[in-house]
Amino acid sequence: MAKLILKPGREKSLLRRHPWVFSGAVAQVQGQPESGATLAIRAADGRFMGWGAYSPKSQIVARVWSWREEAPLGVGLLRERLSQALAMRARLVAEGQPARLVHAESDGLPGVIVDRYGDTIVLQLSSAGAEAWRDTLAGLLLELTGAQRVYERSDAEVLALEGMQPRAGPLRGEAPSDPLEIEEAGVKFLLSIATGHKTGFYLDQRENRALIRSLAGGATVLDCFCYTGGFALSALAGGARHVTAVEASGEALALARRNAQLNTFAADRCEWVEADVFQMLRRLRDQGRRFDLIVLDPPKFAPTAALAERAARGYKDINLLAFKLLAPGGLLATFSCSGGISRDLFQKIVAGAALDAGVDAQILRHLGAGLDHPVALSFPEGEYLKGLLCRIT
Repeated sequence: MAKLILKPGREKSLLRRHPWVFSGAVAQVQGQPESGATLAIRAADGRFMGWGAYSPKSQIVARVWSWREEAPLGVGLLRERLSQALAMRARLVAEGQPARLVHAESDGLPGVIVDRYGDTIVLQLSSAGAEAWRDTLAGLLLELTGAQRVYERSDAEVLALEGMQPRAGPLRGEAPSDPLEIEEAGVKFLLSIATGHKTGFYLDQRENRALIRSLAGGATVLDCFCYTGGFALSALAGGARHVTAVEASGEALALARRNAQLNTFAADRCEWVEADVFQMLRRLRDQGRRFDLIVLDPPKFAPTAALAERAARGYKDINLLAFKLLAPGGLLATFSCSGGISRDLFQKIVAGAALDAGVDAQILRHLGAGLDHPVALSFPEGEYLKGLLCRIT
């Protein structure tokens, strides 16, 4: 069995059960393991640290599968981890609701994302170790979930850092219909598993969509970066008087319009605007528009900490403009999905935006991903979605 030997003193993070080993912590790799192979991770003094998946082309050179020396990775361990993850979702998510079934490292399965839409399982692999078990994972998922098909969407940008080639298409069963229709809390959505963002839908925002729905009654709403209408339709379902939804992608906006028609919302209750959000916010400011409720759910501005400074400027810009567009007592739900922006930094950015906008604001609630997106206490990187619900006083 191949071994990865750490430099002296570099085992501290593993002792805290953080599952990543960075290349700078490695003294040597013994044997000739292939990319994705399982190897034993040992401290400089020979102590066993864990079984990890080897990824020689990545800065994260190993990801821990198991902390028990007597339990290396195999079909039995994968079945155990998947079963535990599924059991947890069965308790926390209503039966039949689209949900994340596996949340990578936080479920003990590094680089493995599993989402379910009805009879379709979408599998997303983002590490060399996960890729090595692709077929086994697909078979186990069909067996344990009773779904009809497994579709792969391993095409995230992070694959290049792993030296992996993107892959997308059916793994088990026939390809699902495109678009696929799902229902969330009584609202119907069309999504594309083949070409949509992430695995086709932003499942992580489910509980925040429910929150917006509960706050939207009688309100004028501005939904920025609306994608296919998740927040906009939730606001309409909650009784919003009027929603203005802004999205730069014409293709996504076309699907949002179809979603509104699918739910038979009156056309005059929602204005769909294809535009750059930064420019549109300035245009609305210059027009003197005001809104009771604004949602800012931008794409990832800073995937890594190295890009945090540039991203911070973007976040401050849109939040400053949003604060200026709020009516007295108005609400702002603002989000960051950037891994390079911490929750504390995001709050400081929003606070600075309120100050520069000349408004006094309160935080009503800290927001994050839903219950089906757990975060292991030893792996804070799993908390990528940060949000604030603010009110101007």
